[in-house]
Amino acid sequence: MYVNVLVEIGAKSVDREFVYFVPESLQNQIQIGIRVKVSFGKQTIEGFVISIFNDYHEDMSLKPIIEVIDPEPILNKEMIYLGKQIKETTLCSLISAYQAMLPKALKASINTNINIKEDKYLVINQDNQTINAYLEHCRYPKQKELLEEIIKRQELKITRIDSTIKTLIKHGLIKIITKEAYRFQAKEDNHYHEVKLNKDQQNVVDTVKANITNPITYLLYGVTGSGKTEVYMEIINYVLSLNKTAIMLVPEISLTPQIVGRFVNRFHDNIAILHSGLSDSERYDEYRKIKRGEVKIVIGARSAIFAPLDNLGIIIIDEEHTSTYKQDNHPRYNAKDVAILRSKYHRCPVLLGSATPSLESFAKAGNHVYQLLTLPKRANNKPLPHVNIIDMKQEVKTGNFILSKQLQEQIQKRLDNKEQVILLLNRRGYSSMITCRNCGHVIKCPNCDISLTYHKTSDNLRCHYCGYNQKRPNICPECGHEEAKDFGLGTERLEEEINQKFNARVIRMDLDTTSKKGAHEKIIEDFGNHKYDILLGTQMIAKGLDFPLVTLVGVINADTTLNVPDFRSSERTFQLLCQVSGRAGRSDNPGEVIIQTYNPDHYSIKYAQKHDYLGFYKEEMSIRKKLGYSPYYYITLVKIYSKDYKLGFEHANKIGDYLRKNVDETTIILGPTMAPIFKINNIYNYQCIIKYRKDPKLKQTLINLDNIYKTENKINVEIDVDPTRL
Repeated sequence: MYVNVLVEIGAKSVDREFVYFVPESLQNQIQIGIRVKVSFGKQTIEGFVISIFNDYHEDMSLKPIIEVIDPEPILNKEMIYLGKQIKETTLCSLISAYQAMLPKALKASINTNINIKEDKYLVINQDNQTINAYLEHCRYPKQKELLEEIIKRQELKITRIDSTIKTLIKHGLIKIITKEAYRFQAKEDNHYHEVKLNKDQQNVVDTVKANITNPITYLLYGVTGSGKTEVYMEIINYVLSLNKTAIMLVPEISLTPQIVGRFVNRFHDNIAILHSGLSDSERYDEYRKIKRGEVKIVIGARSAIFAPLDNLGIIIIDEEHTSTYKQDNHPRYNAKDVAILRSKYHRCPVLLGSATPSLESFAKAGNHVYQLLTLPKRANNKPLPHVNIIDMKQEVKTGNFILSKQLQEQIQKRLDNKEQVILLLNRRGYSSMITCRNCGHVIKCPNCDISLTYHKTSDNLRCHYCGYNQKRPNICPECGHEEAKDFGLGTERLEEEINQKFNARVIRMDLDTTSKKGAHEKIIEDFGNHKYDILLGTQMIAKGLDFPLVTLVGVINADTTLNVPDFRSSERTFQLLCQVSGRAGRSDNPGEVIIQTYNPDHYSIKYAQKHDYLGFYKEEMSIRKKLGYSPYYYITLVKIYSKDYKLGFEHANKIGDYLRKNVDETTIILGPTMAPIFKINNIYNYQCIIKYRKDPKLKQTLINLDNIYKTENKINVEIDVDPTRL
């Protein structure tokens, strides 16, 4: 017997299957999809068995399988299929596609060792007659009490074994059993109550239910507060009644606690959670729970799309417009594409939901690739919040550099009324740069082409790309002058300003305050219980969160995303403003939004003020058409990396020339150019942008290019199909 094994090495130069023979002692253990240990060169590594065959005619000696690791397959038939599709569409290595699907404990990796947690329980070890006789004559109260407790509960969890337990075990009356324990426990949302669907919500549910066995992709366009989560739960409830399973994706772990709380409230322990906030052991527990069929619903971020559920009945992707559904390193898959592959495999619908759908998704709905469903009104029939735009060019003249006069007044009003406020500033840290007042020198990262961000709590300058940090210098390293000025504004500086101006309980939510395990849940739970009056943070507070007491939302600098050099910057700005605006006035009290900006006449801000998605969509589409960008053109990004500036420049030009010679004449090649951030961690970054509508030559050209640079050590070439950022 022979097998093809895909080894754990991710290098593209070994991206193929290797043949091994199976010793007779292991032949009855071999299955497709299991992990095995094999000899590869001078090392012992792990790999997946991809195929099994009995005849091998090539004249060469083969190495044997050393050990079979798993009693049953880790990769099932569907996962093997998905991996090959991801490799085909993203041009990644096949092993990287499979590794992305699995928790750390189940990846092909020789050094992984994650324990399974077990709890001890006491159970009765004799018949009723024997136990009753012992209880009748027992002179020891503790023994009687313990036996009666075990009888009452049937099994009693213990953390230690005392003398009473030892005595009863010695007499053969009880015994200890072990049960596997799951380390992660989701919490209920005590504020949630199931509601009756309105007519619009019921129409959406009925439409999806009528096609529950068809692989249709639906786009649910529903304004903020329209009750999309209730729709999701009602559809999932129907799917469960058919004895099918469901996947629910959310874009960020900051959204998970509230969503999970509602689902736990309704579906109890029929749920598994998969996201990056779990430890490796917790993720392993949740994965095994799914694999064993102990749960029917999986909720999580991007990688939860690979949850090994059988008999899928629905896949739901909330906030479908969010770029976090696209992985930005190998394998560069998009969870939405994987969802559609799985829906075809299981013959079930995909439901993409958003108040601000991506232009690509809405265009597909317009072309009937997706089926459009709408929720045009808030579920409680309350109006969308009133939005005010403040021109900060005028405010700065009056000395209001951070908070406009109107925003200050409205914050105080909410505090007086015992209501809550959300403030969005999409930049963490204290200030975005430190500049010398004398010579204008900006302190930059020595490894990256970017200024260091100042964090006041630690009094250090930090690079948010490579992690480099240093203490803030007392004198300018360039001219020796002692005065340095903070420029730019971060959440840390905003928090300080709020604490100076208001007598309020303030909590900050950004990457710095949520790095510890459980921090997301704690902040959201505390704010929901009104332990804080003001929640300020980056874009992680903008989507999906529901706090009834929030009546004011302030956007401190709406231009942060607008000034990013990317063709999607206007779309992202519009989406962010609409999403964060939707956090206000979700209950009985009306909501108000104040957007501070230096570009008050920009169309993305104007349309966000009116909550006018269709108006923004039409204007942005006309611009995309003129410039030749998605969704009118497909885009592929070719990235060229090198530690050698000159060598990187030479190869970037060679790659640009190669592409122009080998693609269709209608395909547009832009570049090569320097990437927006040219140097990261001492590596120089160049890129070529490929824009095309239909090019039969392109895929093979990209495969050839990838093959050319597979074994090149000094130049790294990466191909990103349908990038979310340029």
